[in-house]
Amino acid sequence: MQIDWFTVVAQILNFLILVGLLRRFLYQPILNAIDAREKKIASQLEEAASKKEEAEKEKELFLHKNEDFDRAKMELMKKAHDDSEQKRLQLLEEARNEASTMRTQLVKTTMEAHHSLKQEIQEKVHREVFAITQKMLSDLASMDLEDQTIKVFLGRLKTLNEAEKRQFLEAFQSSSTPILVRSAFDLPEKKREEIEQTVSQVIGVQAHFLFKTVPELVSGIELTTKGYKLAWSIAEYLHALEKNIAETAIEKSKTVFDKT
Repeated sequence: MQIDWFTVVAQILNFLILVGLLRRFLYQPILNAIDAREKKIASQLEEAASKKEEAEKEKELFLHKNEDFDRAKMELMKKAHDDSEQKRLQLLEEARNEASTMRTQLVKTTMEAHHSLKQEIQEKVHREVFAITQKMLSDLASMDLEDQTIKVFLGRLKTLNEAEKRQFLEAFQSSSTPILVRSAFDLPEKKREEIEQTVSQVIGVQAHFLFKTVPELVSGIELTTKGYKLAWSIAEYLHALEKNIAETAIEKSKTVFDKT
């Protein structure tokens, strides 16, 4: 078989021309389009990565801001709670102090009123009782009653214990005035001597005496010297009874207010 070299060469030239034309007008634009597309995609990917990184940064910043906000919110809430609790405790303390002050003032006012009323009643009772007692004793007074009063008083002198005798003696020795003996009735000379002898026996020394008559003692005798006092009279019993009643009333009043 004979080869037609002209045809072969022509076909080769045609193929080369076709390849050149395809490369110039088809492949190259396609390659350029592919390169442009790749560059565009790469640019978009880079932009997306940049935006993603920026978004991550913004997200992290947002989270930090949220944490700061939550922390600030918690601090404000804690401060508000502490302030309200402190204010509550302050108001409670002020209320307690005010209540305590009012209670103290109420107790003081009530006690003063009670004391004033008690004193007024005591004075009235004292005056009435003493007036009645004095009148009764004046009506019933006799030598037997006076003798019995002196006898009881001397009995008390003779039954003083050692401590009372020592107190009596020390008071007498520290005084420069006579021993004062007051009685609700005039003491006969014999009874005065009996009292002087008994006192001298009790304290162990001789003493000077001053006798006075004081009807207010209500059938009683009273001996005093430099702060020391020994007495027996109906008035003493009345005063003791009055004092016990007053103390009992005060204690009951205090108990009532303590419970309130």
